[in-house]
Amino acid sequence: MEKPVARIEPTGLSRTAGAFLALALATLTSQARAAGAHKAGEIVIETASVKKIGAGTVRYELGTLYVPENRAVPGSRVIGIGFARFRAAQPTGAPPIFNLPGGPGNSDLNALVDGDPVGQALLTLWDMLNAAGDVVVLDQRGFSKRGEMLEFAYLHQPLDRPGSPSAETANMVKAAREAIAAHPDKDLAGYTIVQCAEDVNDLRRALGYDKITLSGESFGSQWAFAVMRLHPEIVARAQLAAVEPLDFGYDMPSHVLAALQRIAFDADRDPGLAPYLPKGGVMGALRAVRERFARGPVTVKLEDETTGRVREVVLGLNELQDSLVAPAHVWPAFVLSLYHGHYDDWARDLVKQRQDNRWPLIGPLIDTSLGVTAAREHLLRTDPGVEFLGTATLDSYTGSAPVWPSPDVGDELRVPVLSSIPVLFIHGDWDTSTPVENTLNMQPYFPNSRTILVHRGRHGARYAVLEQQPAVRAAVIEFLKTGDTRGVPANAVLPAPHFKRPSFPAPEKPSGP
Repeated sequence: MEKPVARIEPTGLSRTAGAFLALALATLTSQARAAGAHKAGEIVIETASVKKIGAGTVRYELGTLYVPENRAVPGSRVIGIGFARFRAAQPTGAPPIFNLPGGPGNSDLNALVDGDPVGQALLTLWDMLNAAGDVVVLDQRGFSKRGEMLEFAYLHQPLDRPGSPSAETANMVKAAREAIAAHPDKDLAGYTIVQCAEDVNDLRRALGYDKITLSGESFGSQWAFAVMRLHPEIVARAQLAAVEPLDFGYDMPSHVLAALQRIAFDADRDPGLAPYLPKGGVMGALRAVRERFARGPVTVKLEDETTGRVREVVLGLNELQDSLVAPAHVWPAFVLSLYHGHYDDWARDLVKQRQDNRWPLIGPLIDTSLGVTAAREHLLRTDPGVEFLGTATLDSYTGSAPVWPSPDVGDELRVPVLSSIPVLFIHGDWDTSTPVENTLNMQPYFPNSRTILVHRGRHGARYAVLEQQPAVRAAVIEFLKTGDTRGVPANAVLPAPHFKRPSFPAPEKPSGP
């Protein structure tokens, strides 16, 4: 992230620290000059490589796309966005696959470092997709080391008192005002999903492609929906996973709860968890815990392992609601631990999570700009699942939206319309980040679509099913090559995970009748 010279104070620093700051400033300044030296629409490409475990060195093209920061403003500042291209070993004649990362605030390019486990998984995915054609990976504007990594400071609610949606909203409003003041040289109104869609079209044009295939997961799928709405003429087909429609930036609580129920079904049958289960199983435990915290907060005393100091962490209903969406193999043990009165591990996790207050700035800029229709917001607020999952995120983002400078995109973009573009959806029924109902809601608008419902599939169900099931992988590759869905199965099943056990011995069962 570029910082003004006036904010760096080297006085009193060690020679090493001062040299580091000077180098960092010089690097950021050179990046800004580099962007200023290029015109919008230009690209710069170099050769890069990364080691893939068991497969030697993978060579690819690493580039920077230069675009206007805000296309609505004549003479807007030019910014850089990173991209990479992995050429297919054998030309297929199919359109290139444009892979759009999730977030907002994720960069797949950042993981292309030797030994990075995320990067290794991505290389495996792209290698599979390369069987269908070239793969182009694009960073997000404002979150790209080939351009700028914009961040903002979010001060979490203190843990010495229970949180609340109103307090989170006030914190986000404060964070928005401070972020705007900290970036006076940026046009933050330019960080919207509409501008992101135009970045895709600019890269397509700069690389000389007529049509492209879109591949996106989570926010990447939402980004792809925006491209299909604004530039349907350039999209040959799309493969979308962990689907997040344009009006579904906020998850329906009852849909998330349904995914938790499906996880609980398998967890209730896991031998390792059986000794911890109350009557009613994991969901019965969840209801009991929810009722307990609705009556009042719980105070946990934690001793710092380094200093020996004791601090009090107050856990309330708001903290419970914010913590329920956890990885599928962990979530049942978390609920059962709380049911049996063991709160220490949870309190330590919250303390650790709240130590990091630097967040990608494009997250709230894009999400508050995308917003939600009034009809969808009504459903979100009156949904019966609210008692378990709350509305804190909805409140803080809608409450701070008037402060963030990114403009509202409007219902014309948010509301889905019929599209003839062939789409292959892949969605797991254990996905608690983007529930499977998201895909079910979009199917009627894409009559040329096909859906693979993945039982026990989590948020990364696409990767798991492509890696583990060759027949499904072959059908997906054929779709990416030709658009043919005849060989695509309607369902896939993943094995049950190894559920984590609570960190304490199982309680003794009462004897007798």
